Amino acid sequence: MRNNFLKTAAVLALLWLSAFSAPPAKITVYLIGDSTMSIKEPKNYPETGWGMPFVFFFDETVTVDNRAQNGRSTKSFVAENRWQPVAGALKEGDYVFIQFGHNDEVPTKRSYTPEADYKNYLIRFIAETRAKKATPVLITPVARRKFDAAGKVEGTHNVYSEIVRATAREQQVPLIDLDRESQALLQQYGVENSKLLFNQLVPGEHPNYPEGKEDNTHFNELGARKMAQIVLADIRTLKLELANRIVQRAAAKTVDPQAR
Repeated sequence: MRNNFLKTAAVLALLWLSAFSAPPAKITVYLIGDSTMSIKEPKNYPETGWGMPFVFFFDETVTVDNRAQNGRSTKSFVAENRWQPVAGALKEGDYVFIQFGHNDEVPTKRSYTPEADYKNYLIRFIAETRAKKATPVLITPVARRKFDAAGKVEGTHNVYSEIVRATAREQQVPLIDLDRESQALLQQYGVENSKLLFNQLVPGEHPNYPEGKEDNTHFNELGARKMAQIVLADIRTLKLELANRIVQRAAAKTVDPQAR
């Protein structure tokens, strides 16, 4: 009898404590990267960065602050003083999702970042994030739509994606391999259907692009959501604390209708 009383009292005490426990602290998830992630101006719609739908998958304890900018590389992001305000604002528990490469890897662009420098910038982002007790997450550059004559997806970021993977291993940083995973998604869709994920328009289809558009790099709303869902799934797989703040409806949305 006494043991039953003690057990009941313990359960009631735990329930009482849980009722008054503090809610999770509010955090900010910073997105730093290029045009495939960035917020678009209305004049560019239906072009959509994957960071745009990403914001809607979290509960009220999370603020997603998308600092990604079109055409930026790791080098230009720092040179233009875009990283420093993020580093200054970071607080314990925050996250920084880091996805560069599209502009770093092109030697003809002003934003070109040689391989060694690219790695050093990634390490800088990691170190300065950790210094604030925040969590860095490295992301390989998302795939472009490119297929060979046999209909097989071709990688266009092989060198720079491998630098991201190696840096993640060496620095023991969570890695989201968006390059490989988005390539797999494009392969699943195939040569023609994969166009449905990108900002591809025939003449007269959209007022922003009266002459049409054939873009194999930037996403439309559907493509951006698919990429955001890949990132969300990996947040869960990596068992980041952030996964506990994903709203339940996101689980249903991550089911690909083509997989049925």
